[in-house]
Amino acid sequence: MSQVRCFISAVEAQAPFFVGLDLGGTNIKVGVVDDQGRPLSWLSVPTEAEKGPEDASARMGEAVKRAIFEADIEPSAIARVGLGSPGTMDIPAGMLVEPVNLKGWDHFPIRDRVSHYCGLPVAFANDGAAAAYGEFWIGAGREFHSLVLFTLGTGIGCGIIIGDLSIDGENSHGAECGHLIINDAEDARVCGCGQSGHLEAYASATAVIKCAQEALDAGRPTSLPDRLAEGKELSPKLLAQEAEAGDRLSLEIILEVARYMGIGIVNLLHTIDPNCVLLGGAMTFGGNETELGRRFLTRIKEEVNRRAFALLAERITIDFATLGGDAGYLGAAGIARVEHMRK
Repeated sequence: MSQVRCFISAVEAQAPFFVGLDLGGTNIKVGVVDDQGRPLSWLSVPTEAEKGPEDASARMGEAVKRAIFEADIEPSAIARVGLGSPGTMDIPAGMLVEPVNLKGWDHFPIRDRVSHYCGLPVAFANDGAAAAYGEFWIGAGREFHSLVLFTLGTGIGCGIIIGDLSIDGENSHGAECGHLIINDAEDARVCGCGQSGHLEAYASATAVIKCAQEALDAGRPTSLPDRLAEGKELSPKLLAQEAEAGDRLSLEIILEVARYMGIGIVNLLHTIDPNCVLLGGAMTFGGNETELGRRFLTRIKEEVNRRAFALLAERITIDFATLGGDAGYLGAAGIARVEHMRK
């Protein structure tokens, strides 16, 4: 189902204005927002990563100009552009280091090249931090002073916001919470990064598929083989459908993901003591809109209650994010706004 977006007119908007760019491996989302985070325009263009970072930077620059045109405001009204990007990076230098999903983009000065093509100053951020800031600014975390956002998908992204500060770290590797170590056993599952025992190895979509395949190989009773025989793909979505239809194995795997997420969340509660933890991304099992999503969230909270300091467990808010796929570009615009106000 397509996400429904509502826009305000330039007449209704409050200056200054900001543009958010959310760079993904497949698509680049671009939008103009006003000083209150209300969108005036939005568009998406293909990343076409195989053409290289210079080509993508040029098209991002053009997309920014197009979004400004569609917002019906003058380019001079834009205070700053925010760019959220995946992969390892050097944020102060505005440089991608070795982005796994963007092959051949290593050591590219993306912030300055996008700035060159759009003719505007650009603030640079990790995509997880951008999404977290979006939820903090105008999403599910807007009533809180601090939050952690986990994005559950192929891997596990994360962003930590305290006040207006994104926790980026001294080496631009802050908030890599998908790589919290939750199992130090010799036979711990191996993460996509190559290390073992990380949260991502137990609670990502990749982990769900691997766990389901192992159960199938072991001959455990489940309705999954019937669905696979019909041509369905083994995926978290399929497991969710089968769990909702009563398949015990599928439900067991999903609730085990929730248990591990609870363990990861407790590690963060005992480290930074945030106001709230939000869960977003493609693998939230329907969120608050489905019984399965609510059960997933309840299982996480049960694990937190069991393992965290009682005061923290009592006061923490754990819920689903609300901005969906728009969190990245909205948060990138919000980070640009913060940088603009500080300078």
